[in-house]
Amino acid sequence: CNTPTRKEKFKSHTIFFTYSLLFSPSVLANFRGMVQHGLPLEIGDTVQILEKCEGSRCCCCCCVGIFPSSYIHLKNAHVKNKGQFETVIPTEDSVITEITMTLRDWGTMWKQLYMRNEGDLFHRLWHVMNEILELRQQVLVGHLTHDRLSDIKQHITARLDWGNEQLGLDLVPRRDFGMVDPDEISITELYRLLRTHTHKLALGLAVFPYASWCVCGEPDSLSLSFCLCSERFFVRLNKQGLPKSPEKTERQCTLFVVSMDFLGVLYVYSHKSRRMVAGEKKSVSNTQYKRPYGCAVISVADLLTADFKDDHLLKIYSCNAESEWYQIHDSIIRKVSSRYSHIGLNVSLQLLHGDMEQIRKDYMRLFTRNVSISKRLGFSDIIIPGEIRNDLYVTLERGEFEKGGKSVARNVEVTVYLLGGDGQLLKGLVCCGSGEPGVDEHRSYVLYHSNSPRWAEQIKLPIPLEMFHGTHLRFELRHCSTKEKGEKKLFGFSFVPLMQDDGRPLPDGTHELIVHKCEETAGLQDPARYLKLPFSKASLQPGNNQTIKNSKESFWIQSSLCSTKLTQNGDMLDLLKWRVHPDRIIDCLSKLKDIDGTEIVKFLQDTLDTLFAILDESPQRYGLKVFDCLVHVINLLQDSKFQLFKPVMDNYIENHFAGKHLFDLSIIIVLHCLFDIICLQASEYLFKYIVQSRRLYAAATGGQNEEEFRCSVHELFKSIHLFLSHESKGISPITHTQAVFLRSFPTVCCELLKIFSMREVANLACDTLSSLPALTHTDCPLQAVKLQCMAKTVESPLYVNPESRCVLLPVVLRLLHTHLQEQRELVLCANILTSMLTLNTDCGVSEEVNLVMESLSGVLLRTVLEVTNRPQPAATSLRLPYQDVTGEFVACLLTLLRQLKDKEYQQLLSRFPTKDELTSFLLQLFTVFRILIRPDMFPKDWTVMRLVANNVIITTILYLSDTLRNNFLNEKFDFKVWESYFYLCIIFINQPCLQLEMFPPSKRKKVLEKYGDMRVMIGCEIFSMWQHLGDYKLNLIPTLIGPFMEVTLVPQMDLRNVLIPVFHDMMDCEQRRSGNFKQVEAKLIDKLDGLMSEGKGDETYRELFNNILLKKIERETWRESGISHIATVTRLMERLLDYRDCMKIGEVDGKTMGCTVNLLNFYKTELNKEEMYIRYIHKLYELHLKAQNYTEASYTLLLYDELLEWTERPLREFLTYPMQSEWQRKECLHLTIIHNFDRGKCWENCIILCRELANQYEAYYDYRNLSKMRMMEASFYDKIMNQQRLEPEFFRVGFYGKKFPFFLRNKEFVCRGNDYERLEAFQQRMLSEFPHAIAMQHANLPDQTIHQADAQYLQIYAVSPVPENQDVLQRDGVPNNIKSFYKVNHIWRFRYDRPFHKGTKDKENEFKSLWVERTTLTLAQSLPGISRWFEVEKRELVEMSPLENASEVIENKTLQLRTLIAQCQMRQMLNINPLTMCLNGVIDAAVNGGLARYQEAFFAKDYMANHPEDGEKITRLRELMFEQAHILEFGLAVHEKFVPQDMKPLHKKLVDQFHVMRSSLGIQPSPSTSSLSSNHSGSQNVNSSAPSSNRGE
Repeated sequence: CNTPTRKEKFKSHTIFFTYSLLFSPSVLANFRGMVQHGLPLEIGDTVQILEKCEGSRCCCCCCVGIFPSSYIHLKNAHVKNKGQFETVIPTEDSVITEITMTLRDWGTMWKQLYMRNEGDLFHRLWHVMNEILELRQQVLVGHLTHDRLSDIKQHITARLDWGNEQLGLDLVPRRDFGMVDPDEISITELYRLLRTHTHKLALGLAVFPYASWCVCGEPDSLSLSFCLCSERFFVRLNKQGLPKSPEKTERQCTLFVVSMDFLGVLYVYSHKSRRMVAGEKKSVSNTQYKRPYGCAVISVADLLTADFKDDHLLKIYSCNAESEWYQIHDSIIRKVSSRYSHIGLNVSLQLLHGDMEQIRKDYMRLFTRNVSISKRLGFSDIIIPGEIRNDLYVTLERGEFEKGGKSVARNVEVTVYLLGGDGQLLKGLVCCGSGEPGVDEHRSYVLYHSNSPRWAEQIKLPIPLEMFHGTHLRFELRHCSTKEKGEKKLFGFSFVPLMQDDGRPLPDGTHELIVHKCEETAGLQDPARYLKLPFSKASLQPGNNQTIKNSKESFWIQSSLCSTKLTQNGDMLDLLKWRVHPDRIIDCLSKLKDIDGTEIVKFLQDTLDTLFAILDESPQRYGLKVFDCLVHVINLLQDSKFQLFKPVMDNYIENHFAGKHLFDLSIIIVLHCLFDIICLQASEYLFKYIVQSRRLYAAATGGQNEEEFRCSVHELFKSIHLFLSHESKGISPITHTQAVFLRSFPTVCCELLKIFSMREVANLACDTLSSLPALTHTDCPLQAVKLQCMAKTVESPLYVNPESRCVLLPVVLRLLHTHLQEQRELVLCANILTSMLTLNTDCGVSEEVNLVMESLSGVLLRTVLEVTNRPQPAATSLRLPYQDVTGEFVACLLTLLRQLKDKEYQQLLSRFPTKDELTSFLLQLFTVFRILIRPDMFPKDWTVMRLVANNVIITTILYLSDTLRNNFLNEKFDFKVWESYFYLCIIFINQPCLQLEMFPPSKRKKVLEKYGDMRVMIGCEIFSMWQHLGDYKLNLIPTLIGPFMEVTLVPQMDLRNVLIPVFHDMMDCEQRRSGNFKQVEAKLIDKLDGLMSEGKGDETYRELFNNILLKKIERETWRESGISHIATVTRLMERLLDYRDCMKIGEVDGKTMGCTVNLLNFYKTELNKEEMYIRYIHKLYELHLKAQNYTEASYTLLLYDELLEWTERPLREFLTYPMQSEWQRKECLHLTIIHNFDRGKCWENCIILCRELANQYEAYYDYRNLSKMRMMEASFYDKIMNQQRLEPEFFRVGFYGKKFPFFLRNKEFVCRGNDYERLEAFQQRMLSEFPHAIAMQHANLPDQTIHQADAQYLQIYAVSPVPENQDVLQRDGVPNNIKSFYKVNHIWRFRYDRPFHKGTKDKENEFKSLWVERTTLTLAQSLPGISRWFEVEKRELVEMSPLENASEVIENKTLQLRTLIAQCQMRQMLNINPLTMCLNGVIDAAVNGGLARYQEAFFAKDYMANHPEDGEKITRLRELMFEQAHILEFGLAVHEKFVPQDMKPLHKKLVDQFHVMRSSLGIQPSPSTSSLSSNHSGSQNVNSSAPSSNRGE
């Protein structure tokens, strides 16, 4: 539709409306709504018009919105559920409405498929959506026929269901292709609609082969068929192996109609032939003949597991000898040796399910191309009425011929002709198979030099019925010469008439035909001459052999007639032609029972007409015989093979039967044969004949003898009642006979309705059913039959009518109650009850419902409990039978409850005279409701069923609330009833199908409009009932604390506001009873962890919980303890929410571990929950292992180890630990911790634990383990001395801003970096963990603006560890491998220096004003520990003067020199370069200004005069300089010893610069240092030779 112009916009009408999105395309163009009170519209939206005003603008200020009327298209609609939640529904085809709504939902989800990269479903859904839109357009046009419209709607709904299933949407219940409103039908009918839709099955089978031919070479023709099952499909090929007529696609494919029962044993086989030219070389003749080429076979059973649309290459085999050609396919199947010709046939097969009519509808494109149908060779297992066939199949079997004067055997070719009664050739009636039109003649294969050829070649003769009489087949036999002339010489012929003299067709089977000699074609011109001759060896009379020139030659054929018009049965012909031989009527009637049923049903109407004609001839003489034959014919239709002919019989009775006097005779005979089981099996149709006969008689006579007929029927039924009342144990002939009658009794009642009143027939039926024995043996088949009879009765018009139903209902209920009480035949009981309650009745509902509830309420509840408690097999994708029964019973129960009103509920509950009975009923009802709420009660996509069930449940709960208040409070308080009630309500709220927040917006809107938020309704009822409990609340505390907590975590604001105050009530009750509410607090904390780990709860809930409860306790005397309790729970929520958010990411990072550490510390320090503390220890341990933080993992597990003692106290099974003693578990933990410390290279810690374990082993005299432990301890010493360990970097990280989690927000931490990780890499890693964070570029502490910012700021810089164990580090003689561990382990304090200038900066010497701001950070725990980072607990800030800074710089550099010299002396350095660079740096800096600058700055007289307090510090600086000079001197001596030759010049330069530096310090050279190049003792140690530092003094 075109968008309106600007002029149209302002001249159009303005409309007031309430916007209601119904997913119907009524808005034609987008409207921005920029005018005052304007409302934006988008194309496709639907609006409900409340008022229409003329003019360009509306001035009413109370309107919701206005827009120009030209922007919308008006269409009729009706408003449903008027009021606040009203729904506007367009009055259009329900299929169109569903398409519009569904495609709107699909459109959103379709885009999400693209975003999730689900390309396959994305494209498939796109094609289906386009297809649905095209079909929708056809429906809207309205030019379709009724049948075509139904087909299109069926196709649309199938596509909609497919898409809904693929997208995980709900199943839509439909009736007649339209959506049904669950409120307008019974729940039982809704259940049946959903179940029927879920379990749709298609029956029947057809195989459709698409041929993609690729047979190259010589093959000329090809036939394809199912082995011994179908006729052949025939295709002619060219020399390239392709069809000769590629433009005729219908000749390249066929539809094989086969039975599913034989599909697993069928083989598709293909015979290929070639045309050879006489002479086989350079022939000048055009004479051609057909030769066998090869055969291909494929098993259909093997294809069932593959995709039938795929192409299959069939290998072509040739036989070893042509004499085996007739059985080549069997040889291939049996895998007998055959030659493979290296040529293949490419065939595509597709399996189509359904009967032929269904396949024609579903695959219409196939039949528009006139695709050929390859029929079965005979009739199918189920014969279909109206099917017309008259096909004769003839197979050329074999022949026996003489040489005929030849030196070699003949090359025999058989030519088949079909000739009519006048001797003329019948053209176009000889078919090689489907796929090719009929021809005038058929030529067989030519088998080379064989006088006993076997062809096994089949042809079909579709002869019209009127041409069948007098026709015959002639087989001309010719010898095909291989010479160049190539003529075909006739040497004989055979023939066979197709109709016998008695009017029967040629019988099925093999026929040995006589070969008549004939060498001239002229002798065959007149068929009358040879038709007088015998045609088969079986027809020869003794002594007539002289008429045949050579009786040694024979020709065998096999014939099979498939005809619905002709019969080969002589007895059948005699019966139909009874007037020709009236004296043989008795004999013909007697033989009817011996005739094949197929023949009878083919001529059913003719047979019935014959029987009734014979009866009219003489009722007294032939009555019983005809009756027996009629019973036989009727019982024949009970066979599954002939079931489809029942409508033919019904049609005959209704439209063709004319026996006006049959009813009297039939009643007499039925009474006579009452106990005859064969007669009773036919009682259904016998009564149909009786009723129809009576109707015809009444119409002809004006209703004469009406009372007499009625008395006869009542007399008949009295006999039936007497017969049915016989009781017998077990299975007996009487029981079997009773069962036979009961199966047909409902149909008999329906027939009697045609002549008797509804109430009269109902009384007859009631008396009949009541006459049955009340109790029968358990194994008696009459049990099931009675219920089957009842089921059919309930579904019949007799029960639908209210007048008759009131008569039958008590009988039905009595029978159902008996069976349900004994839990027998539950499937049938469920079906009966479902059928009863599916009826939509307007009158008498209340009385009937009361009657049903009074009779069945108790047993129905017990039955539901029984069937739902049965054990279910694990992992099955099919719904089990009892599950279906459960659904039926549940639907029945819900239907009954939905029909109950307040009055009915009162009547129901008043039937329980004692409190115990009422308690039992309520407990059973609540249990059943809890079962109905279970997620596995209905399939996942049955949301509509779940919502209906929930609506019934909540209605029932509201009705029963008064009962609980009136009968179970005060002195009548019953804990079980109240507990069950609250548990039911809580489970109801928590069920997944009511969590509207998880629904798409459209689905959520529809649910709210129809049912509202049922969670809030039941939540208000919970609160109301809780308030009514009064002091009895204490009985439910602490039982309901956890369930109530779970309910309040549901993300529904109104529900939370209603139920959170319940916790205040619980605290108050517990406070009054115990003086505290520790029990409430403990239960809340225990439950909170599990619920929040399941994903329940959010930050809003935390705030709401805190605010509501704090407000509630403002005036309580126990306010202080209450605030403490609320604060504790709130802080726990904070930590649990942080933990859950971190775990959602799924990555193991510092944030996740830090959150876990924070939580486990909270459980230990504030809550003292040891079990939860241990659980989170192991969670943290697993995180560390996953991140390969082995050291941290060891420290974490050590926390649990420290909780255990070396005792024999037994410990229960816990987490992954088995049941064991405390000593064993502690030993296991020690070994695990040692293993992880070893992996983390913390061998010093391993040694401590090894010693502890060794002491335990020694105490127990476990020397074997003691030996192992000592050896392990020794190995750790070796590793300390021999393996290199990296010293990690440490970083201070500040987390600022409100966007960080609680445990990080506005806090600072020190983190232990990974191996080889430097500041830049660490900063990048932290930014990747917090992608929204902003890195701060300075080290100053941020102000409050940053702290309160709604963002994330990271402040990161490196810090230096301050080791605690200075004694080890300063002790002489300790190897550096040992010192390196203590430098970076067990560190509590870290230091960060920030240099700055105070005062005026001296440009000539900046050391004069260079101050250092030293920040020392003290952690809450030492690093490494259970985490890679810990929070800074204390921060100290000091300023170092320039003099102090200079002393520290020199001291640090001296310590570094001492370490390098010691490593070089002990040959721990593979390369001397580190020592060279350090010496160069110190000496070069000292010469070029380093020490000289310090001397100039701090040794000057004016500095010493201005800073007299620094005298000691100056002396200390001078000593450090002298010490460094001595260390340098010794270092140069060591360096000279190990320096390579190419670095000698550098060494000489360092020596020279050192002399200069020493001179500047005023140090006189010692005698031993006049030549630094002199040799030094290799064993001399730097620590003994160099002057020692006095730092320790």
